[in-house]
Amino acid sequence: MEKLYEGKAKIVYKTDEPDKVIIFFKDEATAFNAQKKDVIEGKGVLNNKISSLFFKLLNEKDIPTHFIQQLSDREMLAYKTTIIPVEVVVRNMATGSIVKRLGIEEKTVFNPPLIEFYLKNDALGDPIICYEHIKALNLASDEDINTIKSLAFKVNDILKDFMKSHGIILVDFKLEFGKKSDGAIVVADEISPDTCRFWDEKTGERMDKDRFRLNLGELTKYYEEVLKRIER
Repeated sequence: MEKLYEGKAKIVYKTDEPDKVIIFFKDEATAFNAQKKDVIEGKGVLNNKISSLFFKLLNEKDIPTHFIQQLSDREMLAYKTTIIPVEVVVRNMATGSIVKRLGIEEKTVFNPPLIEFYLKNDALGDPIICYEHIKALNLASDEDINTIKSLAFKVNDILKDFMKSHGIILVDFKLEFGKKSDGAIVVADEISPDTCRFWDEKTGERMDKDRFRLNLGELTKYYEEVLKRIER
């Protein structure tokens, strides 16, 4: 297959249909803008399976996504999109960078949820940006931004309730959006423990990539537990 793009965690391949691609999930783990790296066997398989389940759920709830179907343990078929270079973070509870940046107490609940935008640019360290930056840099139109915000909050409502029903708190998560060939904006990339923070509702155990970031270990064990619960 012809490779179209390779990132830190995935490879995108061309298909015989110009509007569709195959996304291959790698085992590489990165943190802190790839300053910390490792290969964790089986992580790509788990992220593909988890992402596929989440995308199926969103599709069923009439949220437009790039997902078509899971092809194998490591591959999914998706619509080809042009990624909008703005990463969208929705926070239900304070942890991670926002605690350091703003001095907010850990575990502070945001009601309503907080949304943040980051410039998708590894060379610059994916800096946080505001609405005016998005407009000044011509990253997205007013209509695009409004659509993205609306979809992000809807995704949050769906995933938060879904995870709660499986004994998991959705603390925060990152979304990426892309435009299909017809101009429609869809949720793209992946939705997995690599891009979400999941805490066990009873124990508070971290069930996401913070286990890698914070050297807590047993990453695949907790990814497997997330998959086990949401497959029920």
